[in-house]
Amino acid sequence: MTLAEYATEHGLHRVGARPNLVQYLKQAWSRRDFAIAMARFRIQANQERNRLGMLWLVLQPMLNATIYGLIFYFLQGSNRPADYPAYIVIGVFLFEYFSKSLSNGAKSITGNRSLVQSLAFPRLTLPIAVVIENFMQLMPMLGVMGLTLIVLGHFPTWEWLLMAPLIALYTLFNAGVAMFAARLTVHVRDLTQILPFVNRILFYTSGVLFQVDKIFAAHPWAVRLYDFHPLYQVLQIARGLLMHEGHYSLHYWLYLIIWSVLMCVGGMLFFWVAEERYGRD
Repeated sequence: MTLAEYATEHGLHRVGARPNLVQYLKQAWSRRDFAIAMARFRIQANQERNRLGMLWLVLQPMLNATIYGLIFYFLQGSNRPADYPAYIVIGVFLFEYFSKSLSNGAKSITGNRSLVQSLAFPRLTLPIAVVIENFMQLMPMLGVMGLTLIVLGHFPTWEWLLMAPLIALYTLFNAGVAMFAARLTVHVRDLTQILPFVNRILFYTSGVLFQVDKIFAAHPWAVRLYDFHPLYQVLQIARGLLMHEGHYSLHYWLYLIIWSVLMCVGGMLFFWVAEERYGRD
C-alpha cells in the first residue's frame, strides 16, 4: 500500500490540496468579511498616506479628464463627439474602475506573498478584495460624476437608475479580469511591467476619448467590430443613460451580460485550477 492510499484510507488530506469547485466557493463565501475588511483597510491606508486622502479618488480622474480632454479636443477637430465635456467625463471615470481592477488585481497574489504562504484560505478572496476595494472607491467617484453632469446640463431622469445593473455587470466583468490577471502574474512575474502599457492601449482604443462612428466613418467594419468590445459597450450604455442621447444600441445590454458572465466564470475557473500553486511558485 502506498502512502497516498494509506492516507486516503484513514481520511487524511494533503495540506494545501485544492478542494472541489463547490467547496472552494463555499470557503471563499465564508470569508467574505475578510475580503471586505481587507478592502476597507487598504482604502484607509491609502488615505493616511496622502495628505488629501479621499479627495484623490475624484481628483485623479478629474485631472485625467481635463488633461486628456483638452488634448483630444484639439486633435479631433470636427470629429469631436457632441457634448464633448460630458462624453469625456463619463469615459474617464468609468474606465478608471476597469484600470484599477486590472492593475491591482494582477498584484493581489504576488503583492501578498507572506500572507499566502503563512495562512490557509481560498486565495480567490485576494483578487475579490481588490475588486471590492475598487467598487468602494467607485461610489464617491460616481457621485462626483453625477454632479459634474448636472453642472453640464444633464439632469437626472429615471434612466439614471439603470446605472445600478450596469455597474453590477461591470463589476462581474472586472472581477473576472482581476482573477485572470492575478493568476497570470504568478506564473509570469514580468507581466506586471507590461500591464501599464496594456492599460494605456485600452484607454486610447476603447472609445474613452473619441466617438467611434465618427473617427472610423470611412471604415464601417471597424465600427461593427467595436459593437463586440465590452469596455466600449459599458461606456456607450452609460453615456446613453446619463446623457439621454441614445449613444448605444439595446443589444449592447445582451452582449455585456454575456461578456460579464463569461469573464467572471472563466476567471474563477482559471484561478481555481492553479490554487495549489499560489505561494509555491
